[in-house]
Amino acid sequence: MKKVKIEAYFKKRREIVERALSRCLPGDRSSVSRAMRYSVLSGGKRIRPILCLASCDAVGGGWRKALGPACSIELVHTYSLIHDDLPCMDDDDFRRGKPTCHRKFGEAVAVLAGDALLAHAFSLISGSRSLSDEIARKAAAELSKASGPSYLIAGQAADLAAEEKPLKSVKELEGIHMRKTAALIAASVKIGALCGGASKEDLRAIERYGWSVGLAFQVVDDLLDATGSKKKLGKAVRKDAALGKATYPALLGIEKSKQIAFSLRERAINALKGFDRKADPLRLIAEYLTTRTS
Repeated sequence: MKKVKIEAYFKKRREIVERALSRCLPGDRSSVSRAMRYSVLSGGKRIRPILCLASCDAVGGGWRKALGPACSIELVHTYSLIHDDLPCMDDDDFRRGKPTCHRKFGEAVAVLAGDALLAHAFSLISGSRSLSDEIARKAAAELSKASGPSYLIAGQAADLAAEEKPLKSVKELEGIHMRKTAALIAASVKIGALCGGASKEDLRAIERYGWSVGLAFQVVDDLLDATGSKKKLGKAVRKDAALGKATYPALLGIEKSKQIAFSLRERAINALKGFDRKADPLRLIAEYLTTRTS
């Protein structure tokens, strides 16, 4: 596939995910429901749900089986962004080029909207009609683990603590990124593979891919914060440096950080050696994520 084809693939899959997300969200006019829809449907690349669908395809399952869980993953991701943006966390005013949820609806409604998205995500994944009870349970367990106290929450807590006591080593920084960002991306591809009926061997390979591509995604995010523009990213840039946060560019420089991202990309692609061409989208997504400019 050429670059134009992966862009077409993203466009088509993003449209599928957007329609499914709109259907699964509450449609009443309460402030919390409006805040939920505002935050979920305000754009975004939909990397995690698209990875989930691509992973299901890669193991021969057909993406439709994973559509409900893919939406659940995006709801969890959006909840985490709403809470990350709060004044008590990262205190951001813009997300995807629009006012953050708490700036649009107030802090109290933003907290409730995030809470509601998290709860709704698990209702959605456990009630998926396309999955057996056993697979739905396993998928919910994976999402719970990735978004719970050992990973996403622990990563955010460590990130906040690092503002008071700056990190000194890349290993410490990697620990935060693996928990805060890579864990949910790894869960996305593993859940997709579970939905597709993957073997234990394929699940292990898919998960290795997910952890590598997830960390690469965050390294590139660090690079974009250091070198990108607010217009392209739709959020504040250079904020990490202003806060004195440890990032890959801050600790290692721009070029070394790029090398790490490319190395992680190769590790991710190598994890898929045992897969046929049905896994090509996963391979191309790994390339896309390490060369993106927004």
